[in-house]
Amino acid sequence: MGRKGLFDLEKHFALYGAYHSNRVNVLIHTVFVWPIFFTSLVLFYFTPSICQLFNLQPQCYLARHGLFLNLGFFFALLYAVFYVRMDRKAGSLAAVLCMACWVGSSWLARDLAQLFCWAGQFLGHGVFEKKAPALLENLIQTFLMAPFFVVFEVLQTVFGYEPYPGFHASVTKRIEAQIADWKEKKEKLEPYP
Repeated sequence: MGRKGLFDLEKHFALYGAYHSNRVNVLIHTVFVWPIFFTSLVLFYFTPSICQLFNLQPQCYLARHGLFLNLGFFFALLYAVFYVRMDRKAGSLAAVLCMACWVGSSWLARDLAQLFCWAGQFLGHGVFEKKAPALLENLIQTFLMAPFFVVFEVLQTVFGYEPYPGFHASVTKRIEAQIADWKEKKEKLEPYP
């Protein structure tokens, strides 16, 4: 069975699914979430590294190759460890992607990627989902979980992956309940004709 609390994969995935039920919006997220993660690491590339803080620059092997143990590294490592803790199999793949993003972002910075990917996210929600993004309601869940759930969703869609039997059915029920609740609240707020 699944974990509870912070590592309750089923709960987190149901919340994510409730905000991502439109196929076009899901595709947009699948394409743009990891580039957002990648370009976020680019922003952290310019933070001081441990080698700089402790004056180990000449001895720091990674720094000679353009890789710095800076906030970008620790950010990627934190995500990687969190994902593996959530689910060992899907989390391990997500962890490898996190660290690959750190390496790639250390070697390449594209200024317009953040703007382009964020525009895609808001377009997907506004035009296709017709619902505000989850980041307006749950900022931590949005930034922490989105990259992992894109990996998880692709594994589930393409390979039928489930961390345990019944996971998908349980999450689907939670998603449907959250969407119904959201629609009910929306109807109450709309003026009658």
